[in-house]
Amino acid sequence: MKSLIINSILALSSCFLSFGQKTNPPTTPNFLVIVADDAGWNDVGYNGSEIKTPNIDWLAKNGAQLNRLYAAPTCSPSRASFFTGRPSSRMGIVAPISDKSNLSLPSDVTTLPQALHQQNYQTALFGKWHLGLNPSSGPKAYGFDYSYGFLHGQIDQYSHEYKNGDPSWHRNGEFITEKGHVTDLVENEAITWLKTKRDPSKNFYIQLSYSAPHFPLQEEDKWKKPYLKSIKNNSRRDYAAAMSHLDYSIGQIMKTLKQQHLDKNTVIIFMSDNGAMDKWNPGNQYQGRHAANDVLGNNFPLRDWKTSNYEGAIRVPAIIYWKNKTKSSLNNNYISVTDLMPTILSLAGAKSIPATVEGQNIWNSIITKDSIPNQAIYIRGHLQESIIEKPWKLIRTRHKNAPTVFELFNIEKDPEEKENLMLTHSSITDKLKQDLEVEFAKDAKEVNSARE
Repeated sequence: MKSLIINSILALSSCFLSFGQKTNPPTTPNFLVIVADDAGWNDVGYNGSEIKTPNIDWLAKNGAQLNRLYAAPTCSPSRASFFTGRPSSRMGIVAPISDKSNLSLPSDVTTLPQALHQQNYQTALFGKWHLGLNPSSGPKAYGFDYSYGFLHGQIDQYSHEYKNGDPSWHRNGEFITEKGHVTDLVENEAITWLKTKRDPSKNFYIQLSYSAPHFPLQEEDKWKKPYLKSIKNNSRRDYAAAMSHLDYSIGQIMKTLKQQHLDKNTVIIFMSDNGAMDKWNPGNQYQGRHAANDVLGNNFPLRDWKTSNYEGAIRVPAIIYWKNKTKSSLNNNYISVTDLMPTILSLAGAKSIPATVEGQNIWNSIITKDSIPNQAIYIRGHLQESIIEKPWKLIRTRHKNAPTVFELFNIEKDPEEKENLMLTHSSITDKLKQDLEVEFAKDAKEVNSARE
């Protein structure tokens, strides 16, 4: 009888334990966000490039390719939109922050790393910041526990100085001097942090913001050698070498995740900050140390280059991979870079999203490929504005001394944006003009005060 009672108690205990296990909240993931600098649509192997990117291609093969992820046409605006979940023009950032500018992210907007702190995440940025050129407006001010890399854009890969000679290389906001190529240094620091500096009791958010394949192109011969026969143009070969170097570095980080038993529960996001540049003339930058590049990236078959609002500038290669969670897929939903912040926060367990966020959680569309309803994407650069409402895209080009020009494209049927349909689809044009004006009116006063 005593034995029967004991067995009954053990059985009940087992039931309660089992019930308790079922009600435990799911484990939230780590995040690794990888941002290439100026990589074009056709500069990754999985989009048909002659450049070899096996690690990026592996992510594309095993994850969800975001076939229509839209970013801003230049670097600072894309990064501002990503970190805040809202169009960068709301904060007065419509062009790269450059020279001696004091422009930075506003202090009254919650950033992604700040919001992740509320979920007990540890945050680290390795590489490019470009949202404040002074240490006081660097990554630490906006929620990064650890930061290493460069504050500016467009730095020399070895001296680590900005194009005008200003210092940029730092660790946690303190300028430092180091030897080595930016790609290698960013990789090594991230690996060291993963192995020895992170808090294993916390989830982490890491952002790897490379300088590659942005000019100046300064790659060792070992990265150029595979392209000596396949790419005849020296500049394009140097660009391909920068992409291969970047891809190798990504592979080393992924290898480290696996070694540290972190690969299973880490969401990996890869993207470019904007489309590729076609060429570069340095002029007197870097005191004349670097030669011009007559060929750089490749956005084929998309139209135009970085800085414009055509597809080649704003539709960027992008992938989301989470082991055993994402399926190999081609996701054709129209997704904005502003959607990534609320998606990451939702996966991190956030019950609410900061009120300033305008993007939406698109995770369900990633794992199911269900369509995203009522998705309108507003993008403003310093040359043009556009609004996208599937399958339509309206681009407005304002001129100081000439009439404003509008272009309407059906980007499903005409992804190369060859045929302006404004005159034959006047009702659609009128609606999108109104929608564009509504969005434009929400932008910061300082960029809307002098209407061109």
